Amino acid sequence: MTAGFVFDLDPALAKARMASRLLSQADRDSALLAIAESLVAEKQKILEANYMDVKHEQTRGTSEALVDRLELSEGRIEDMAAAVIDISLLPDPLNRVVDQWDLENGLEIRKVTVPFGVIGMIYESRPNVTVDAASLALKAGSSAMLRGSSNALSSNRAIVSVIQEALERCIIPVDAVQLVDSPDRTMVTKLLNARGKVDLVIPRGGGSLIDHVVKNSKVPVIETGVGNCHIFLDASADCRMATPIVTNAKVQRPGVCNAVETLLVHKDFGSEELSRLLYSLKAYGVEVVGCEETRAIFPQAGIATEKDWIDEYLDLKIAVRIVDSVEQAIQHINTYGTQHSEAIISSNKRSTEMFLDQVDAAAVFVNSSTRFTDGHVFGFGAEIGISTQKLHARGPMGLNEIVTHKYLIEGDGQIRE
Repeated sequence: MTAGFVFDLDPALAKARMASRLLSQADRDSALLAIAESLVAEKQKILEANYMDVKHEQTRGTSEALVDRLELSEGRIEDMAAAVIDISLLPDPLNRVVDQWDLENGLEIRKVTVPFGVIGMIYESRPNVTVDAASLALKAGSSAMLRGSSNALSSNRAIVSVIQEALERCIIPVDAVQLVDSPDRTMVTKLLNARGKVDLVIPRGGGSLIDHVVKNSKVPVIETGVGNCHIFLDASADCRMATPIVTNAKVQRPGVCNAVETLLVHKDFGSEELSRLLYSLKAYGVEVVGCEETRAIFPQAGIATEKDWIDEYLDLKIAVRIVDSVEQAIQHINTYGTQHSEAIISSNKRSTEMFLDQVDAAAVFVNSSTRFTDGHVFGFGAEIGISTQKLHARGPMGLNEIVTHKYLIEGDGQIRE
């Protein structure tokens, strides 16, 4: 940005609205392919900008897990581009007939999918969200107004610049993808107050960000949630399966919302097996805290407090609790969980069926890692977030969750008596 640049939200939103009215008839798939090509071609530009953000956070002493959320690499940029290509190959979500019927008076009614218009995205740290949100919004025929965190501002500026250059080559309004280019937090409030100018806001980040958006927005919100995720080791859990699943869910990327934060263990699961599993986690640098029963089995564990059952660590830390039954495990999850992703490792059909039926979460797994809760993994191409609410959208939100609908009614002169 040039010196003295001051971002003005109102004209940007007006341009986003004008651009959105042209998108449904535009060749959006070709634009997405151009974006994917440009991300790879301009990856050095993006990496240089990202390096500035990463170095700044490291200087501030930000944890490695949170820096990992921010940091890009050639491989991650190529993965971002591949996700854009996947989105381009998905069926067009617009003008899809959801339902149709005829009335007795001869009126023909169709319910069809249409764009939202302007989607505001408020998120933290991860620059790949900039690409995912912009690409999904474009495919769904909506303009994207992107407000990432200030610690990723250089990265997001570079990415949005690359996207806009690709749109311009495809003769699509560049204002269809815009960055709220300011670290000023009042811009978030202005975006949330822009009712009538923004049709939908989606927050993606930590609990404080999401709470702020939900409590203060005058614009409709789809709430994505924090991930206080659990894995329950039933008495019948296969020990050879348990260790790699728990390790993957905790260690692979501890700073993401589908990483496991609490391990619940049936009292009849083997003490030696649990001890070996926790030693394995310690070897990866995981801090273990637990209840009294856990500490009797694994003395190296710290003391778990009530706060530990609540926290989303987003770091190499896990809380462990011994429970008496699958019922108690379910009660713990439904008390402390955030309705994100929960898993059971068990060979007992009754236990797994009870867990699947009674755990209140957007995604419930049997004998697999919670790390699979992901729009790309689910086959959505990418996701704009993982909703933990129950209205309209729940779980990974792909294209079908970011379109709305309208009714088309055709007649031949009918009037209402």
